[in-house]
Amino acid sequence: MKSLLYSAAIGMVAMIPAVVSASPLSLEQGLELAVQRSQAVVAARSGALASTQTARAAGQLPDPMLSVGIENLPVTGPDRMRTTAESMTMKRVGISQEWVSAEKRALRQASALAMAERESASALAAAADSRLQAALAFVDAFYASEALVLTKLNERYALEDFEAAKARFASAGASGQELLQLTAARGVAGDDSAEVEQLHASALAALQRWVGVRPEGLERPALPASMSEPAFVAAHPAVWQSQRDIDLARAEAASMASNRSPNWTWQAAYGQRTGYSDLVSVGVNIPLPIAPGERQDRETAAKLALVDKALAAHDESTRMAVAEFRTLTSDGQRLSQRIVQYQTGVISPVKQRVQAALAGYRSNQVPLMALFEARYAEVQAQRKLLGMQRDLAKVQAQLAFKPVSGGVQ
Repeated sequence: MKSLLYSAAIGMVAMIPAVVSASPLSLEQGLELAVQRSQAVVAARSGALASTQTARAAGQLPDPMLSVGIENLPVTGPDRMRTTAESMTMKRVGISQEWVSAEKRALRQASALAMAERESASALAAAADSRLQAALAFVDAFYASEALVLTKLNERYALEDFEAAKARFASAGASGQELLQLTAARGVAGDDSAEVEQLHASALAALQRWVGVRPEGLERPALPASMSEPAFVAAHPAVWQSQRDIDLARAEAASMASNRSPNWTWQAAYGQRTGYSDLVSVGVNIPLPIAPGERQDRETAAKLALVDKALAAHDESTRMAVAEFRTLTSDGQRLSQRIVQYQTGVISPVKQRVQAALAGYRSNQVPLMALFEARYAEVQAQRKLLGMQRDLAKVQAQLAFKPVSGGVQ
C-alpha cells in the first residue's frame, strides 16, 4: 500500500512541470516549485530531522556495561591455567550503570532540542531564500517579456513606415533621404528587439534555475503587502537564526554547568568459585572533581562566553534588518513617486506627440520619419517606465519574501 501511495505521489510531482508549462505560470506557482526543488531546503530539513532524533536520545540514561572475567587464575606451576585448582580463582559476571540525574538529562535534552530548533530555523530560512530568489527572477522575466512586446511593436511600426516610404518613393512622393533614414530606423528597431530578446532569454534561464521549467508565459506578479517594521525585523532570516543561536548557547551553558555534579556509576558482580561459596560484590564509583575551578568552571565560562557572542551577533543582525527594512521602504516610496510623476510628465506628453504626428502625417504636413521618431520616443519612455515598475516590484518582493515564512509566530 505504501509503495502504491509513493508511486502515485511521484507521478503527481512529475506532472507538475507539464501542467505548469502548458499555461502561464503564476508567481505563487513559481514560488512553490522553487521550494520543492531547492536542495538547500532538503539539506536543512535533513539536518533538522537529524537533530530531532539526537534530542530524543539525549534524555536517556547511558547503556549499562556488562563485564565477564576470571580472577586469580594460576599461570605458573602444576595448576597453571586450571580454573578449579585454586580456591581463590573465581569466575565473575557483573553489570554497571552510570547514573545521570533526571535534571541533568533534562538539561542535555533541552540543549539537543535547541539544536533541533536551530536546524529547523535554517530550513525555514532556506525556504524563504528560495522563495525570494524565485520571486526576483520571476519579476525580471515578466518585465523583460513586457519590454519585448514594446520593442516588437516598435519593430512593426518601423517596418510599416519603411514599406510606406518605399511605396511613396516609387511614386516620387518621398525623397531618397527619408527612405534611407527609415531604413536605418528599421535596423535600430530590430537591434532593440534583439537586445531585449537576449535579456528576456537570460531572465527566463534564471527563472528556470529555480522553478525547473521554461514557462510558456508569465502572469503579472501579484505581490503581497509588506510587513510592519517590527514584524519584518523579527522574521528576518539573520535575526531569526541568531535568536536560535542564543537559545542554543544558553541551553549548552546550562548543560555544561550541571557537570559540576559528577555522575556516579553503580556496579554489581557475581563470583563463582569451585568448592567454596559464591560471592556477590556491590560498589559505586564516584568521580572526585578535585579542581572544579580549573576544569568544570572554565568549561562553563567558555559556554557563557558563547552566549555573549550570540547576543552580540543578534543585536548586530537586528540593526542590519532595521536598516534594510528602512532602505527598502524608502526606495519603494521614492519609486512609487517617480512612477506617478513619470506617467504625468513624460508618458502623457509622448502619447500626445504620437497623436499629433499621426494627424500631421495623415494631412501630409509631417514626414514619415517624424512619425517614427514620435513612436520610437514613446516606446523608449514606456521601456523606462517598465524599468521603474520592475525595480519597484523587486523592492516589494524583498519586503514580502525576505522574512522567514511564519517567523513572527
